[in-house]
Amino acid sequence: MTTWQAPGAGFYPGQQGPYPPYPQQNPGYPPPQEGYPYPQQAPGYPPPYSGGNPPGPGFIPPPYGEAPPPVGPEFGGIPPTGQPGMYGTGYGEDPMQDEIKGFEFNDKTIRNGFIKKVYSILLCQLVITFGMISLFIYHDKTRMWVQRHTELFWISFAITIVLIICMACCTTVRRKAPMNFIFLFVFTLAEAFLLSTAASTYDSKEVMLAVGITAVVCLGLTLFAFQTKIDFTGLHTVLFVAVLILLVFGMIAIFWPGRIMTLVYASLGALIFSLYLIYDTQMMIGGKHKYSISPEEYIFAALSLYLDVINIFLYILTIIGASRD
Repeated sequence: MTTWQAPGAGFYPGQQGPYPPYPQQNPGYPPPQEGYPYPQQAPGYPPPYSGGNPPGPGFIPPPYGEAPPPVGPEFGGIPPTGQPGMYGTGYGEDPMQDEIKGFEFNDKTIRNGFIKKVYSILLCQLVITFGMISLFIYHDKTRMWVQRHTELFWISFAITIVLIICMACCTTVRRKAPMNFIFLFVFTLAEAFLLSTAASTYDSKEVMLAVGITAVVCLGLTLFAFQTKIDFTGLHTVLFVAVLILLVFGMIAIFWPGRIMTLVYASLGALIFSLYLIYDTQMMIGGKHKYSISPEEYIFAALSLYLDVINIFLYILTIIGASRD
């Protein structure tokens, strides 16, 4: 009876003929199982290699009795999709698919909660602002008192400038609660006082007409920003340049006042801040858009939308006042 010898470094599955002595430099090669004098007869051992050139000297097949990994053409290829796989799914599917789906679901849930929080804060700001405007335009004593004390207007203006710089430049101010809510509430009160003082110089019908037009315009632009496939988040440079041009135009309008100049200036301002409202809305939505705002920046997002709505209201009110003057 011929004594079997272990395969050497040049062995590859399916090799026929005598085998050289078992080398000491390949200690990781598994010994043959008892009762199976030839490796290719062992159960679970890979079938003969048919993938071109044989493996090199460093090739070590898997241990006897262990099923080969379900990859590579030398093991018969990948079974069709739908057969039981290593991770409980069919071969051909991504084994991390369930984990990725769960991550996407969590991210979408966080983004939806962020949007609800931003619009809740924005609604509270608008209620405070237009409630104070209604008080100033319908209560004659309050209206006359505000018009006599113009110093309060400039005090409120200074407060709004300081607070908006703090919230825009200091991350801890707009992220750390309850400091961020306190700053936002004080800013909203100061801004509401400014708008109320400005609105008290107009007729109440003109102010309510401007409020109605602003509500319709902002609602339409918000729905458009949610539904459109056009990405406005990449227009931040264009919008910044447009605001600078509007600022220069406003300085020129101060020295050359006139009805036509006021109408043109107010129309440009309403158009630019309408685009800003779409831009800020898509930044808040995120997802399919190029840029998005972090869910931690709910105060900054609410502040941006609030300023857009307020500026649209002011420019529409200016257009109505100039057209009826």
